[in-house]
Amino acid sequence: MDKIVKSDAQWRADLAPEEYAVARQKGTERPFTGRYWNTTEPGIYRCVGCGTPLFRSDTKFDAGCGWPSYFEPLDPDNVREETDTSHGMVRTEVLCNVCDSHLGHVFPDGPPPTGLRYCINSVSLKFEPS
Repeated sequence: MDKIVKSDAQWRADLAPEEYAVARQKGTERPFTGRYWNTTEPGIYRCVGCGTPLFRSDTKFDAGCGWPSYFEPLDPDNVREETDTSHGMVRTEVLCNVCDSHLGHVFPDGPPPTGLRYCINSVSLKFEPS
């Protein structure tokens, strides 16, 4: 897998300000405000930074948390998980494995078959309808 590496100036030029704040500075969008939290249309969710396919719509579910939630990534090699100890808690951060964009976090409270909930910021994604 070829990594995409850009300077901070390139990322700022390529991403909208809110996309940059979340994807490159590990921010988050407010719940129930993102462009895809309630999208039910079939398609693929790609990384906003590099276009890598990350999640399929048939793995998306309504977790009631206000962010798009998925029970598994499209290809596990396309996402990376790291320990996040910010904000006084221990969570598992999810990043694009190609460009290192921050996507959100994964929690062990999702539905079968995985029991996982990938809680992802809409602003970190671009939706491609089927």
